[in-house]
Amino acid sequence: MKRTMAIVLTLATSLASGAEAAQLAVGRDAQKDVMVTIYNGNLGLVKDVRETRLPTGLHETEFTDVAAQIDPTTVHLKSLTDPAGLRILEQNYEYDLLSSQKLMEKYVGRMVRLYNTDGTYLEAKLLSTAGPVFEINGQIHLGHNGRLVLPSLPENLVSKPTLVWLLRNALAGPQRVEASYLTGGITWKADYVLVLNPADTKADVTGWVTIDNRSGATYGNAALKLVAGDVNRAVDGRRSQRAMEIATKAASMAEAARDFKSEGFFEYHLYTLDGRTTIKDNQTKQLTLMAAGDVPVVKQLIYYGAQDYYRTSYGVPMSNQKIGVYFDIKNSKDNRLGVPLPKGKVRVYKADASGSQQFVGEDWIDHTPKDERVKIKMGDAFDLVGERTQKEWRKIASNLYEVEWEISLRNHKKEDQTVTVIEPVPGDWQVLTSTHAWEKPEAHTLKFQVPVPKEGASKLTYRVRLRF
Repeated sequence: MKRTMAIVLTLATSLASGAEAAQLAVGRDAQKDVMVTIYNGNLGLVKDVRETRLPTGLHETEFTDVAAQIDPTTVHLKSLTDPAGLRILEQNYEYDLLSSQKLMEKYVGRMVRLYNTDGTYLEAKLLSTAGPVFEINGQIHLGHNGRLVLPSLPENLVSKPTLVWLLRNALAGPQRVEASYLTGGITWKADYVLVLNPADTKADVTGWVTIDNRSGATYGNAALKLVAGDVNRAVDGRRSQRAMEIATKAASMAEAARDFKSEGFFEYHLYTLDGRTTIKDNQTKQLTLMAAGDVPVVKQLIYYGAQDYYRTSYGVPMSNQKIGVYFDIKNSKDNRLGVPLPKGKVRVYKADASGSQQFVGEDWIDHTPKDERVKIKMGDAFDLVGERTQKEWRKIASNLYEVEWEISLRNHKKEDQTVTVIEPVPGDWQVLTSTHAWEKPEAHTLKFQVPVPKEGASKLTYRVRLRF
């Protein structure tokens, strides 16, 4: 038994001394490739390939220049040269980064030197970093004119975020290793610019990808992929993101002419950049997602009735309501689109009489597959006015009523217009009379198409019987 314990202790001692003797740092200078996949929800997947010569046996390796917001629990290391010969026995993430504040905190309660301008110095004990507070010759000093000098660099401070691995390696020659991990602090979004023609019938559409990198790492000459879709993530209430105040820098537009290729991936869509790009830390970068010209658009003028009128305001006339302006676009190949559109903000412009482009509205669109329709609300019409009046309300029998509505539409433009009127109708209902043809798009909805002449007016009157 004693002999066995002695052998185990000797082996442990030799392994420990071997690990200390075989420490190795693998930095960004050894990087051969990097691939970044960015998701909508402040999440990135990094694959970092570096080439190095690892010592055989047990040794400690420092993998530097990783993202400051890395999730260490997601790290995966593999050797691309000898997958079976490399194993991780232990992993540590060192993120106690070197700074003047951290240095002072490490020296609280220890002796330091305060140098005067004439080169002389005083020995002092640092009591607190708030102030700071020193003890000099038995007296307490709140701050001091001297320049604080520390005798040495304390342990457990690193200049950059570092993964430290205890590895067992079998291959003696050089090899390529790939470290993959998830990191926060990096996200992307889509923005669209839509420029209308004078007739409001066609538009030029440009889609932009905006990448915001606050992860604490630079990804040079990276292969870039973007995932569009609502990826579910498990919630861990014990963890919190470190708050960081990082200034946003504008990115160069030199690479903006390249396109993204789209493909279906699981229940999402994957966009792959044609070529490579560099994503710097603390940088906002824009790249072209898509571009299409002369895309057909349908302009719609829609007048919505009050959804809750019958339930909350019986017998009380409605005030005037706005006529909304919308654009409807079919995302199809026949319309020069037909590509999956990630959710984002659409900004619409149109040239005025002098030819200058003016901003006319914006709206959000959700993730839109090909051959689906995109509806963009521009705002409310200025020269079109709607007025909704309840002309009659009668109780015919128990739970049986008749109501008559009159909707006046006035057009102050110099062109004829067509207004779509959407009216809510509750209960079990039946249209008794109507001045215009009607449709029933839903169980409790009436729809009318009402032509309104230029500088003129139209009246829509309908009567319905309701049973509650």
